[in-house]
Amino acid sequence: MASEDYYRALKSGKNAYRNAVLKGEYPYLPALDEITQQADLLTEENLGLVSIPLNLIVGTKTAGRQNSFAVNFMPLMPESSEFARKWAHVYDYHMEQGIGDPIVAYEFMNRFYVLEGNKRVSVLKYVGADSIEGTVTRIIPQKSDTIENKIYYEFLAFYKDSEINYIWFSKVGSFPKLTELVGKKPGDKWTDDDRMNFRSAYNQFTEIYDEAGSAKEGTTHGDAFLLYLSLYPYSEVVSKSKAEMKDDFSKIAKEFIAIDTSPESALVMDPDDTEKAQSQGTLSGVGNAFAKFFRLTSSKTLKVAFIHDKPTSESAWTYSHELGRMAVEQIFQGKVETSAYFYREEDSDISEILENAIAGGSRVIFTTHQKFLAASLKAAIEHPEVRILNCSVNQPYKSLRTYYGRLYEAKFLGGMIAGAMCENDRIAYVGKYPIYGAMANINAFALGAQMTNPRAKVYLYWDTQKDTDFEELLRKEQISLVSDNDFIRPASEGRLYGLYLRKDGNIMNLAAPIWNWGHFYERIIRDLLQGSWDSSPDVAGKDAVNYYWGMSSGILDLIMSQNLPSGIRDLTRIMKQQITDDCFYPFFGEMTIQGGLTIGKKGKILPPEKIITMDYLMNNVVGSIPTQEELTDEANELIAMQTSGVTPDAMTI
Repeated sequence: MASEDYYRALKSGKNAYRNAVLKGEYPYLPALDEITQQADLLTEENLGLVSIPLNLIVGTKTAGRQNSFAVNFMPLMPESSEFARKWAHVYDYHMEQGIGDPIVAYEFMNRFYVLEGNKRVSVLKYVGADSIEGTVTRIIPQKSDTIENKIYYEFLAFYKDSEINYIWFSKVGSFPKLTELVGKKPGDKWTDDDRMNFRSAYNQFTEIYDEAGSAKEGTTHGDAFLLYLSLYPYSEVVSKSKAEMKDDFSKIAKEFIAIDTSPESALVMDPDDTEKAQSQGTLSGVGNAFAKFFRLTSSKTLKVAFIHDKPTSESAWTYSHELGRMAVEQIFQGKVETSAYFYREEDSDISEILENAIAGGSRVIFTTHQKFLAASLKAAIEHPEVRILNCSVNQPYKSLRTYYGRLYEAKFLGGMIAGAMCENDRIAYVGKYPIYGAMANINAFALGAQMTNPRAKVYLYWDTQKDTDFEELLRKEQISLVSDNDFIRPASEGRLYGLYLRKDGNIMNLAAPIWNWGHFYERIIRDLLQGSWDSSPDVAGKDAVNYYWGMSSGILDLIMSQNLPSGIRDLTRIMKQQITDDCFYPFFGEMTIQGGLTIGKKGKILPPEKIITMDYLMNNVVGSIPTQEELTDEANELIAMQTSGVTPDAMTI
């Protein structure tokens, strides 16, 4: 009988009310009118008749009805009330004939608030229904810099094409990545079949995910589904049975443990002190400190593979990693055998290269470009006996580790030199891809320049931005000092790399960052040979591991030319030592960015996660971060690889 069901619904409402009060939370339904009073609104949009997921209906439009329901939309009014009789009538009608008329609701930030039909929503939530039809008006807020607002604006673009509102993410960049993974482009309209196939696959996955008890606070079903689609092609997923999807899930289940790992808790900022001390100065050979180590290791040779994006003749980035590989062979003579693989987009498949390396006996694989991230993760899941590391940063994976360096430290020192050396207070900075990490390097350089020259301006140029002319910028602004690509390729001609001065048709190189990847590769391989891969102090107990070392580890340095005045070289060495000893931090205290806003706090270091994900520029930078439409296809392809997390700076790749 409806009266008995009302009693059970009332009991559920009272329990939700009490629990909310005990937690210090508001126990009634939120009212949209009260929420929007505090918001900066842009416009309203009529969406017409929409299928509304019931779990996204969270409140009422006005304050008049909110106290009749607990926060879970279950009733709170007494069983003898007129409200209870009407609720029971709606319940009977639903059980006999179904819900007839659509409700009237408002959507704000992809949450729905009911204007007409609160009891219908309450009844359907009580019986466990999935959705309800409703006439919806969308209230759109002004754009802002909050993560929630950025995700919502990505959702608006996704919804415009797909009309799908039931999937949500906790990280910026996820909706564009989902569009890419399902084989669509922005602007491609979804057909009814597209929506049906996607809904079926998504529902099937979420059922498996919930049955496994994998859901964690702070992580959405969408986050988990996006990870699944990054490993298994969508064209195959839509045709998989539940049993097949369960089999996939069993292979990747542990990845969901780490998916909502705190980014900072997953970062390994430096090797632990003992191992750092051991690693310094060993690249020239094996010293006495390693004698005991070599006696303890197995006589079996460890095979290590390095997979690169381009040959050394075409990429200074590859060349720097190859130097690291050769250093490893020298250090671990007879204990380690290395091999190098080179990916060529026109005739290679990265997954096939990984499989070939594994089939050839490699038990450690370093993939040195972040475009190999997804394939590396899949190979790591399918081959748990192989240790795979990808050169990227801040990824929430348990099977795969990532590694990168705090290049912004060396960039800060380069900026100091530039500020001291520029004759007219103007410096050009050449960027490549406007992805996370790149802005930290630009900003650190700008802060360094500002330290030695408060009047210094950094003119930003992106060489992947369409319709731009670097030479014209230099002529127009009369700039002679340039911070360009960080490395010169071994086979290239010319000297346009690092920080250089252009004067009277000549190029004078002043300074350049360098990578010493051998320090990193040595440490990782030594951990594996010693059996401390999971037990070294800096990684023990972490669900995800992202090595993000700085100059103190030895993997990064700044070389300076004798063309620099001795005083500038001495000052730079002093500041380098301060950074190495953790006595000085480029991003410290309050800093002013473009637009006059202030970031950071007095006396505080900016957290690593905030540095990695910078999407703004300092106030002494002249220029902007280009939009997707302004960039080349190559740049947009790399930016699209920023899945639910961030990628490293690719300025040197």
